[in-house]
Amino acid sequence: MEQTIKILIYIHAFFGGIGLITGIGSILVKKGSLLHKRMGKLFSIGMVTSSLISIPICWMPKHQNIFLFLIGLFTIYLVIAGNRVLTFKTKTKADTIDFIISGSMLFFSVVMIALGVYCQLMNIENGILFTFFGGFGLYMTIKDFQFYKNVSETNKKWLSKHIGKMIGALIASITAFIIAGIGIGNIMAWMAPSILGTIYIMYWNRKIAPKKPVLKSIN
Repeated sequence: MEQTIKILIYIHAFFGGIGLITGIGSILVKKGSLLHKRMGKLFSIGMVTSSLISIPICWMPKHQNIFLFLIGLFTIYLVIAGNRVLTFKTKTKADTIDFIISGSMLFFSVVMIALGVYCQLMNIENGILFTFFGGFGLYMTIKDFQFYKNVSETNKKWLSKHIGKMIGALIASITAFIIAGIGIGNIMAWMAPSILGTIYIMYWNRKIAPKKPVLKSIN
């Protein structure tokens, strides 16, 4: 059994490495270019495959880790939702799949927050991480439903949402590399990529925001 788990971990790490490399590459090349799109596809395949493999590993003997299990689900949500939002370039109404994706993540975000509160009340180490990432998930899914409600008015925001979710998935990849690859497991190692990534997302949101017309004064 342990040998099987080890093989799965190696495969998980391999696809995670593909996701990390292509994810970084996709933010360095020109947005919307053919290379950006190809790297984005490889990033999506790498992250989803790596996360899917990590989910059963987190339930195997001597490897149980509910936090990594929930983060794996969070990463899958970010990648799938980040790609799904591209469909709003041409559609003006959310469909059942959109609601299932966001609704599922909403449920798991509430579970993470509840676990975080429990861990902090019981003084369990690093319990705040559940609350931290659960809060991120709750915020993002609430914003999803607000977007779905007013798609006809806000469909121009699809690019902002795509960037936010794909960068979020890249943050997960970088965090996993720091924790599992380098072996740094303190709270700052978990939180720093998310904080820096959020700043980067805010930068891009400002960059792509419609420019307000400049009113010339009449003398």
